[in-house]
Order: sequence, then structure tokens, then C-alpha cells
Amino acid sequence: MLEAHEIVQGESLQTSMAIELGFDDRQKSRHKGVTQCGRDIGWFIERGRVLKEGDFLKCTSGELIRIVSAQESVSTVYAKSALDLTRAAYHLGNRHVPLQITDTFLRYQHDHVLDEMVKGLGLGVENEQAPFQPEAGAYAAGHSGHSHAHGHSHDHSHGHSHSHGHSHSHRENLILRPLNNHKHNHDH
Repeated sequence: MLEAHEIVQGESLQTSMAIELGFDDRQKSRHKGVTQCGRDIGWFIERGRVLKEGDFLKCTSGELIRIVSAQESVSTVYAKSALDLTRAAYHLGNRHVPLQITDTFLRYQHDHVLDEMVKGLGLGVENEQAPFQPEAGAYAAGHSGHSHAHGHSHDHSHGHSHSHGHSHSHRENLILRPLNNHKHNHDH
């Protein structure tokens, strides 16, 4: 059996082996599977890391196995406006479901309760078989960015005879501006 402990990325990487996996299997840090050519593989990767389309598992033998997202049962949300799509993303996000976000649609693993909620917002939902590539999340393990968490602690009183410390984590305040609501002054 092939064994992998590392994920590598790169469009120029070449391999003849691939493994097709649904989202549930791509989330597993320790798992066994079978490549498309019939070879057994076990991987042991960092917890919290999700394999995505185009990643490669690097085997201890040096071989690379390309990750392919399998077709699975999903619900795809289409909207007439960016605002409607944003509203749907907001409500789905409040339910903490993995969500694939694009310019033209949202996608989640099929769930008839969520489908009804989205339809209640006046949006169309199509149940289909398609690859599912949800957002990794801002705090996902192994992301390529860096953190901007700023923590501090301070003492304050709650109106009783003693005070105690609290640790608070603060994220930077972001100001959202409309994408298409800006003015340009062009002197020609």
C-alpha cells in the first residue's frame, strides 16, 4: 500500500495516478482509498486540512497522486442579483454548512431543509450531481495566508467586590464598500 504524509501543490506537477474523492472523504486526515488505477493508498495528513481538487498526495516512495473532486449530490443556488446571492450566503453561513461560493452560484451538500429555506428567500435551487469545492474558511488549518488575530487582556469590574481578568481576541475592523458604487474623475 502507498502511504502519504504530505500535500503538495503545483500546476506543473505530473503524475499518472489520481484518486477521486467526495468532500466527506477529502476532509479526513487519516483515510484509506484506492486510486483510479487500482492502487491502495493510506494518508496521514495534518488535522483540519481538507484536500481539494488539484492537490497532490506525496507518498513516502516519492510518487504523487492527484486529487480529483468526485461528483456528488449537491444543491446549487442561482440568483438574479448579487444581493440575492449574498443574502443566501449569509443565511446558509448562519447554519455553519460548508459552502462553495462563486460569482454566479452557491453550492452545498444536498439538504432538503436548506433547499426549502433558500426557496423561501425567493431563489432557485437545483439538485444535481457535481463536484463540491467549499470554502476552506478563514481559520482553516494549513491555509496559505497568515493570521491577524490581536489578543490582549485587561481587568475590569462587574459591579462586585473583586475584579478579574478576561482575554479578548479582536479581529481588524473591515469596512465594506459596494463594488459598483464608486466614482472616477477622468481628465482627458
